[in-house]
Amino acid sequence: MDRETRALADRHFRGLGGGVPGVGQAPGRVAFVSDPGAFSYADFVRGFLLPNLPCVFSSAFTQGWGSRRRWVTPAGRPDFDHLLRTYGDVVVPVANCGVQEYNSNPKEHMPLRDYIAYWKEYIRGGYSSPRGCLYLKDWHLCRDFPTAAEDAFTLPVYFSSDWLNEFWDALEVDDYRFVYAGPAGSWSPFHADIFRSFSWSVNICGRKKWLLFPPGQEETLRDSHGSLPYDVTSPALFDTHLYPQGQLACPPLEVTQEAGEMLFVPSGWHHQVHNLDDTISINHNWVNGFNLANMWRFLQQELRAVQEEVSEWRDSMPDWHHHCQVIMRSCSGINFAEFYHFLKVIAEKRLLVLGEAAAKDDAGLGFEQAAFDAGRITDVLASLVAHPDFQRVDTSMFSPRPKELLQQLRKAVDATSAP
Repeated sequence: MDRETRALADRHFRGLGGGVPGVGQAPGRVAFVSDPGAFSYADFVRGFLLPNLPCVFSSAFTQGWGSRRRWVTPAGRPDFDHLLRTYGDVVVPVANCGVQEYNSNPKEHMPLRDYIAYWKEYIRGGYSSPRGCLYLKDWHLCRDFPTAAEDAFTLPVYFSSDWLNEFWDALEVDDYRFVYAGPAGSWSPFHADIFRSFSWSVNICGRKKWLLFPPGQEETLRDSHGSLPYDVTSPALFDTHLYPQGQLACPPLEVTQEAGEMLFVPSGWHHQVHNLDDTISINHNWVNGFNLANMWRFLQQELRAVQEEVSEWRDSMPDWHHHCQVIMRSCSGINFAEFYHFLKVIAEKRLLVLGEAAAKDDAGLGFEQAAFDAGRITDVLASLVAHPDFQRVDTSMFSPRPKELLQQLRKAVDATSAP
């Protein structure tokens, strides 16, 4: 990030007055970025991160990736032989697309070699099987094969400020880097990404059809019980008794993503994805200063939903607020205490860069990026510290204490403020 871009981003968030970035009327189409040599990180910030809009990058951006050479046959299909030789024994998660479990699909785990045997059989059966349509989803390739993954892809600079994976890498526990692979006809039901993160997705081979809905549009798709649909292509959505606001919904932005192309999915955009061919993709979820406020708003909404569900026990249950945080973590994967730890890990890394004033942080985008990041953490941490439910959290063992970290951040941000 250069100084001019940082100043633009800082002005943008100051103009929100502590509010949450959103998006207005959806554009008529998703922008296509064709030339890597003519598109900078600053261009991405101005055109897509700040307005929170999707875009598709051409296959030229990924042409040097090892996965595009090694995982794909000359005919453009999955190279099952290579995948078996390289990864055959790893156990992978597999979803059954034909079975609805709440608003998702049930998963099982099996060796990759067994899934590929199924996939070949599925193709031979005319894309049909008594076992249903199975889809390999959320395989942590980088976690399972860190060395091999280094050759599979090169992280694009546009997505290199990635706090979610920076945090998990620091803990050496998990990550949000995934491989998806499945036959034509496999699909992912309607959803928004975890923690209202950004995501990017590259088709290593095959094509996908994306149905994208900007933030807020999902509210018109709720049924009479307030639930979101499982499948937005279902004729049931035209039943006004089941979906009373369905007639108010705008058509989704539809994108056909070709082999090698890279799609940026903004924060809070609900989407549904269908594989049009036998397809392999690499996908990352990521959070940074541009969508941190969205993540914080989402966590507050999740806590309110939990509190409403267990409100009848508020007066009778000892430590009711603590139990709400426990339930929230079980449902959402994180609670307020862990959110503070997430902010702390990233903040301390950025403070180190700002303190040294020399420059090169783990995010790979330099001093100005660190200064911007520190500013965004400061705003959200201030809101977290002031939140009544966070004030009930026992922070006596936190190091540094939240108010101490906030003071450090404010001092550093004041010293590096862009004009």
